[in-house]
Amino acid sequence: MPLSEHEQRQLEQIEQALYREDPKFGRLVRLSDPRVHYKRKLVQGFVGVLVGAGLLAAGIVTRHVYLEAAGAAIVLLSLVWVLITWRRHAARVRPPRAKAKLAKSAGPGAPSAALTRRARLMERMEERWRRRQEGDRRM
Repeated sequence: MPLSEHEQRQLEQIEQALYREDPKFGRLVRLSDPRVHYKRKLVQGFVGVLVGAGLLAAGIVTRHVYLEAAGAAIVLLSLVWVLITWRRHAARVRPPRAKAKLAKSAGPGAPSAALTRRARLMERMEERWRRRQEGDRRM
């Protein structure tokens, strides 16, 4: 459940006070924050794209094929790195409800494991109820 605006402000104030009292601990906390980790990787990937684009442009201007190839390879690898990092970050940030909606929208041809477990449980309960109604006490 998300925090209210007031609770969010209080949490930020507590964090700021903690960072002022113990800056070393504050740096450690920030370094272990996954948002900072993903942001750093995204920035590094975009810098790689810029460097690769620069090498590609330099290769075109100077007509050196090896610069063009190196620039193209760096751009491609950097874009793949950015894409993978972005997907991991989005998967981490995506709320659990969205994942459940995706599982439900998969269609009737692909029931999830939780639905089949639930269906089996309901079948067993219905069978027990039917037996009780018929007078059979075995379960």
